[in-house]
Amino acid sequence: MRRISCKARSGSSVCAGWPISAVPGHWEGDLILGVGSSAIGTLVERTTRFTMLLHLPRMEGYRPGERIKNGPAMAGHGAEAVREAIAQSLTNLPEQLRQSLTWDQGAEMAQHARLRIDTGMQIYFCDPQSPWQRGTNENTNGLLRQYFPKGTDLSWHSSEELNAVAHAVNTRPRKTLGWKTPAEALDQFLVDVNIDRVATTV
Repeated sequence: MRRISCKARSGSSVCAGWPISAVPGHWEGDLILGVGSSAIGTLVERTTRFTMLLHLPRMEGYRPGERIKNGPAMAGHGAEAVREAIAQSLTNLPEQLRQSLTWDQGAEMAQHARLRIDTGMQIYFCDPQSPWQRGTNENTNGLLRQYFPKGTDLSWHSSEELNAVAHAVNTRPRKTLGWKTPAEALDQFLVDVNIDRVATTV
C-alpha cells in the first residue's frame, strides 16, 4: 500500500490518502454540518472503528450570517476551535493510538501545523473531492446521521449527548470486526500491547 500525492505544507507533512493500517492509531476526521452553520466533529480510528465526537458549540454573541473581520469563527467550528477540540480528545489517548490523522482540505484545519505539535501526530489531507480516501469516516458519518439528521440544528446537542451517541456507536457490533464492538476491538489492542484500557465504554 502507498501514500498518495505527498507534499509539504507550512512545516507539516501533508499527504492525501494515507493507507489504511492494520495497526490502530490512524484516525480520520471530518465535520457533520447542520443548519445555521452548526457542526459536530467526528474522529474515527481506522482499524477498530472507534469513534469520538467533538462538541463545537457556537461562541457567545453568535448571530446568523454575521462575520467578525479578523475575528474568531463565532459558529464554533473555526480553525482554533477545531484544533483545540481534536487535541483535547486525542491527547488523552496512549501514544500508540496517536499515529496519524487524515482530514479533508477544509478551512477548519488551517492550524494543522500546531495540531501536529499539540498531539505528536502526522497530519494528512485528502485530495479534493476524494471522500473515499477517508472511507471509514464517511461510513461512520452515515451511521451518525441516524442520530443527527440533515436539516437540523446540531448546536442543540450538549457534550453529554454527544458522549451518549459515541457510546452507542462504539458498543454496536460490526460485521467488519467479526461482530465485535469498536470498544472491544480497541480494548483488545490495548491488552495486546500491555496498556491500561482507555475508558471506551463509559
